[in-house]
Amino acid sequence: MNLAFYGAAGTVTGSKYLLTNSNKKVLVDCGLFQGLKTLRQRNWEDPPFDIAEIDAVVLTHAHIDHTGYLPVLSKKGYRGPVYCTPATRDLCGIMLPDSGHLQEEEAHYLTRHKYSKHDPALPLYTREDAENCLKLIRTVPFDEDFDLGQGLRFRYSRAGHILGSAWVTFMQDGFRVVFSGDVGRQDDPIMRPPVPIENADVLLCESTYGDRLHPETHPAVMLRDVIRRTAKRGGTVVIPAFAVGRTQALLHIISELHKAGEIPNIPVFLNSPLAIDATNIYCEHAGEHKLNEQMCGDMFHIAEFVRSEEASRALNSRDDSAVILAGSGMATGGRVVHHLRMLLPDAANTVLLAGFQAPGTRGEALQNHADEVKIFGEYVPVRAEVVELQAMSAHADYQELLAWLSSIRSKPKRVFITHGEPASADAFRKKADRRFGWRAEVPEYKQIVRLQ
Repeated sequence: MNLAFYGAAGTVTGSKYLLTNSNKKVLVDCGLFQGLKTLRQRNWEDPPFDIAEIDAVVLTHAHIDHTGYLPVLSKKGYRGPVYCTPATRDLCGIMLPDSGHLQEEEAHYLTRHKYSKHDPALPLYTREDAENCLKLIRTVPFDEDFDLGQGLRFRYSRAGHILGSAWVTFMQDGFRVVFSGDVGRQDDPIMRPPVPIENADVLLCESTYGDRLHPETHPAVMLRDVIRRTAKRGGTVVIPAFAVGRTQALLHIISELHKAGEIPNIPVFLNSPLAIDATNIYCEHAGEHKLNEQMCGDMFHIAEFVRSEEASRALNSRDDSAVILAGSGMATGGRVVHHLRMLLPDAANTVLLAGFQAPGTRGEALQNHADEVKIFGEYVPVRAEVVELQAMSAHADYQELLAWLSSIRSKPKRVFITHGEPASADAFRKKADRRFGWRAEVPEYKQIVRLQ
C-alpha cells in the first residue's frame, strides 16, 4: 500500500492524498489550493496523477480546500464515485456551484478591466462544471463500514469541524490508515466534539493550529466587546465570514447575546446567499450539532438575509451602526471585499477576522496590520480597527489535537503531520513526538511513501 501527498503538504490548502494498493487507487479529498499565487497556480497545472486510474474519491468534509478541485477532476474526465456523508453532499451542492460562479465573476472582472494577461481571462471552472460534478456524489453514513471492493473498506467517524465533517479509516486485512480531515474542538459553540480514535497503523493528522493555543476567553465575550465599542463610535462591524460553520456559530452567539441584552439593538445583516443556504442546511441536520429547534430558529432569525446585489450595495450607504457578515472568510473575494473597500478607511468601523487567514490572502494582510490593502486594483488605506477573534476557530489547537490523539491504543507505525504551514506542522510534529514517543514526519508536496 502506497500513499502520495498531492496537497496539504507544506500548506493548509489543496488537500489531496492518493492511497494505492495492488487493486485500488483512492483519492482522499480533492481540494483547491488557496492563498499565495505560487500555490494557486497549482490548480491550473495538470494533476500529478492519472485521472483515468482513480477508482474513487472519498471526501472528509465540504470546505473548498478539501472539495474545490472536484469540478476540474470531472471536467478532465473523471466519472467514478465521490463518497461523502449526507450533510457534506448537501453543503457541496451549494458550495461548489458558488465557487464556480465566483470564478466566472472574477474572470469577467479581470477581462473587463484588463488586469489579466489573457484576453479573455478564463475561470478555472464554471458553475455548470461544478453542477456536473455533483452527479458523481454518493453518500455514506457515519459509523458504518463501506466496501470499496478488492478487500478495501472505509468508515466515517465524526470530526466535529463543520456539519458532515469526518475523519476516515481505511481498512485492509486488519491494516488501518486514518485520515484526520479537519479536527473540531471539544467546546465548539455548535458542533459536537470529535469522536476519539482507537486504532491506527498509519495516521495523517492536520496541524492548522499545531503551534498555537486558542485564547481562554470565550468568543461571546470578545464578540460582545467588539460590537459594543464599535456601536459606541457609530461604526459598523464587518466580518469576513466563512459561509459554512463560522457564520452559523457567529449567528448563534449574536442571537444569545441579543437575548441576554448584552449588546445594543443594532441591525445584523447576513450578506451571503451561500451562507444563507448553508444556515438552512444546518437547521435541516439538527441531529449533528448541539442546537435544539428553538436555538436554530433564533440563529436563523437574528439577521436580515441579503440576497440581491442591489441590497448588498445599499448596505454601504447606511449611516447607522450595524453588523455585516459577508463572504469570503479570508477576504479573497465575494461581497465582503466591496464592504471593506468602503469601510476600511473609516476609523469608526471594525473588521473582525473570525478564522484562519492563509498566507497571501487579503485577510492575512489585515491580520498583520497592513497600512493598506489592494482591492480592485487600488490601494485602500486601513484606518478601521482590526480585531482577530481567534477563539472562534473551528480547528483544534495543539493541546486539543494531542488530547484527541491520546485515545489511540497502540503506537502507529507511521505518523504524518499535514494540513499546516511549515512552522506549524513542524512544531506539532515535535509536540506529538515528545508526548507519545512517535517519530512523526512532515511530508513534502508530491512525496510518495510505502506504507505496507
